[in-house]
Amino acid sequence: MTPFAFSDSVAIVTGASSGIGRATAVALARLGSRVVVAARREQALQTLVDEIDAGGGCALAVPTDVTDADQVDSLIETTLAQHGRIDLLVANAGAMFRCPVCDLEMETLERSMDVNFYGMVRCVRAVLPHMLSRRSGQIVLVTSWDARKGMPLEAGYVAAKCACTGYGDVLRQEVAPSGIRVHTVLPGRVDTELIDQLNVPLISKKIRPETVANTIIRCIRWGRARAILPASVQFFDLVDTVSPRFGDWLVRVFGLAGRHALDQGSN
Repeated sequence: MTPFAFSDSVAIVTGASSGIGRATAVALARLGSRVVVAARREQALQTLVDEIDAGGGCALAVPTDVTDADQVDSLIETTLAQHGRIDLLVANAGAMFRCPVCDLEMETLERSMDVNFYGMVRCVRAVLPHMLSRRSGQIVLVTSWDARKGMPLEAGYVAAKCACTGYGDVLRQEVAPSGIRVHTVLPGRVDTELIDQLNVPLISKKIRPETVANTIIRCIRWGRARAILPASVQFFDLVDTVSPRFGDWLVRVFGLAGRHALDQGSN
């Protein structure tokens, strides 16, 4: 297949104020994409835009809360008004919620679904009519390897990421005849402040956000449908597919932070 040409393409990246989203926006801008960055933190977005502009790129900040359908619609409308088209959507906005299942309130579960799943769906639904009319476009859904193997204390987060991954699988098949490509990216633990603050269990070394961004770029360039990273997580995924109980044991052995937090939560 012909590799995607990033130069002069128009890309929207949600959750762009930090982590994976920020790194992806920078990577796209370096490849020549005109980047529209979206997140709730306006000052962080403006800092990112200044950095991209200083490096010779083109960026526009549109503060957006993906739980608000009107703001998501405004994000799409602003992008079209500024650039005339949308070639790429990287739906990355999300938040982690940790709580033992026995203590998980419906309000917390609904909040996780609203941010992590419905927020992504709102973005897809808003951009899809434009892409369908052009019979062109690419959508990247940044989910999590948690969608393949749930970790203790993360039922709300895992449920939302499983929904994202399943939605993406169906979407990819349905829109393929219209010339639209859909990619799901499932990273392991990423090196962010949030992971450290929540004492999140690790079954592999933390991944740099730039590593995930590079994987996203490769998926777009070569049309890869799904990517799991890093290699150690790919191996764990294979082991867990063959023997989920053995996968559970590995989580208990290597996910010491999660086990400690579970013990603390049950006291």
